[in-house]
Amino acid sequence: MTCRCSPAAGPQPAPGDDPPAGGASKALRQAVLATLRPIPGGFAEMGALRSRYAPDRDSPRRRIRLDPFRIGATTVTNALFARFVQESGHRTTAEREGWSFVFHLRLKDAALHPVHPPGTPWWRQVQGADWAHPEGPGSSIEDRTDHPVVHVSWEDAAAFARFTGTALPTEAQWEHAARGGLKRMKFPWGNEMTPGGVHRHNTWQGRFPMENSAEDGHAGTAPAESYQPNGYGLFNMTGNVWEWVADWFGDLPPARIPPVPNPAGPDEGEARVIRGGSHLCCASYCERYFVHSRSQNTPGSSTGHMGFRVALPG
Repeated sequence: MTCRCSPAAGPQPAPGDDPPAGGASKALRQAVLATLRPIPGGFAEMGALRSRYAPDRDSPRRRIRLDPFRIGATTVTNALFARFVQESGHRTTAEREGWSFVFHLRLKDAALHPVHPPGTPWWRQVQGADWAHPEGPGSSIEDRTDHPVVHVSWEDAAAFARFTGTALPTEAQWEHAARGGLKRMKFPWGNEMTPGGVHRHNTWQGRFPMENSAEDGHAGTAPAESYQPNGYGLFNMTGNVWEWVADWFGDLPPARIPPVPNPAGPDEGEARVIRGGSHLCCASYCERYFVHSRSQNTPGSSTGHMGFRVALPG
């Protein structure tokens, strides 16, 4: 079941649409590599004691084992993605299909965009919405160059990774990195949502989907380096934007002794895993802003609250 807070959209890109692997300039590759932070290997944990949403299959908790790796300190930003597009000529799924889903409160007049997925009227199909025009024609990323790139499908994220000689993190790598060295905690910083009354990530405050008080400082996406980083120096591992990872959606790795080494998910599937929740998650609707939170979406889907970060072996 696809997460209803992340609508599926659009057919899959045809073979040959992606740029050649490893075609990035030295300057672009260095810029990408400079964002990576080392993550120690060893034993790690995945999942929660109990699932908040049973279809997410994020319980029970189990141990795994990982080799050291590196992962982006932030999600890929608009500025970095623009450099990729300039060098590769890549056209995103949303650009090829001519539309993407935009959250209704981000539109000047949602009534002008009446098409929406069944049961989720807060998502509107907007012609001309894409990564460079997040709310459709007339919008731009001029004042959001340091924000996460959005309106990118899994295929777009994978194309960026191939072109820059990196990879999408596995789901296991992503969760281990998100925890920041802490054990059995809900968030990258501990168990309290707002320790000392301070917001530590970008989520929804108010009555979803009509009223967002933006008490955390952001009604939409936040700059990729917002809030305090976790113990591994990584920003916004929960909230802000959902993040595509490499794995097909399925059960978590089996719980066994010795723990499964470097798990990588099923060999095939219909949907890819997304991790971490977004600025639209709230306790009353999509409470998926924890380090163990997971959901899924089809590889050709793009929305205004999904992005990605990249990784490499250690």
